[in-house]
Amino acid sequence: MKNLVIALLFLLIAAAGTVVWTLRAGVSARREPNVIERYVAPRLRRLAIPASARDRRNPLPASPDVVNEGRDHFADHCAICHANDGSGDCEIGHGLYPKPPDMRKDGTQSLSDGELFYIIQNGVRFTGMPAWGSDPEAHEEHGESHDEDDTWECVQFIRHLPKIARAELDEMERLNPKSPQEAEEERGEREFLAGGKASPDPHSQGRSHHH
Repeated sequence: MKNLVIALLFLLIAAAGTVVWTLRAGVSARREPNVIERYVAPRLRRLAIPASARDRRNPLPASPDVVNEGRDHFADHCAICHANDGSGDCEIGHGLYPKPPDMRKDGTQSLSDGELFYIIQNGVRFTGMPAWGSDPEAHEEHGESHDEDDTWECVQFIRHLPKIARAELDEMERLNPKSPQEAEEERGEREFLAGGKASPDPHSQGRSHHH
């Protein structure tokens, strides 16, 4: 108990130091987290996850079908911030603060399945990580729902990230959300390949939006 109290006091002092540092540095998301932030954040996150959640086991096997389902869900929902390979090396990932972790490395891979599930379901405050778990009120009002199996499949895919193959990344690119312009360009390319119409010039399309 004494060690726990000391640890909590240390984290509180470090957190206070982080607040002071942040106020002095401003609110810019461009700077990198300082040493204190990098030390405190994962420890506060762990303290915030209930022990019962940390100890949960993934009810789904790491079968190819489960991993593939998780991959497709990740490509559609998560890759926009985390990149298809989980590195965080993408346009939105670069602009977030704190930056998304490289999910292939120990910082993520050392978390338990229960911790990963809890983070995906509940999100992380003061970061760009949203809560993907179903909200009973939202479900009642808007008919929205999120199957827990989707999250467990994502957990299995996250475990697979360190050894993901190039062919899988290519497949994920096909599943990534597209902007209206990208969707139109893909449609034109498909028609061109099918021998229907000429493939549109993406640069001329971009200019047309200004008229």
